[in-house]
Amino acid sequence: MARLLSPVRRNTVPVAGLVLGVSDNLQHFDGPTFEADVLDADQPVVVDFYADWCPPCRMMTPVVEQLAGEFAGKVKVGKLDVDSNQEIAIRYGVMGIPTLGLFREGKLVDRLVGYPGGAAPIRAWIEKGAKAATAKK
Repeated sequence: MARLLSPVRRNTVPVAGLVLGVSDNLQHFDGPTFEADVLDADQPVVVDFYADWCPPCRMMTPVVEQLAGEFAGKVKVGKLDVDSNQEIAIRYGVMGIPTLGLFREGKLVDRLVGYPGGAAPIRAWIEKGAKAATAKK
């Protein structure tokens, strides 16, 4: 149990005592890059607001990583550590983690709070947001 609760290196995610590498498609956002990577993006962006110490966040990471690969080229997917980027979390009203935020045209247009227990509900949520984005064009 101590290994699960120990701090993790950036680009690794502990899952049930294992450490998995983070996908090349899964980006990491932070204060200096948030505007360019998220707000100025020309495609929808899903931001996983998380913290390393949060067990549900750790459970959701492999799912988010998988979906980043599935949606590569259509939807940008990345993570933002709320402990290191508190001002961004506050700006977007993140009150609990994990929270997924869907950004389009520089605005937060939808959010999914908590871990819904697998890829299917998150995939459906992203697909709905991506369809709404293409319908607007």
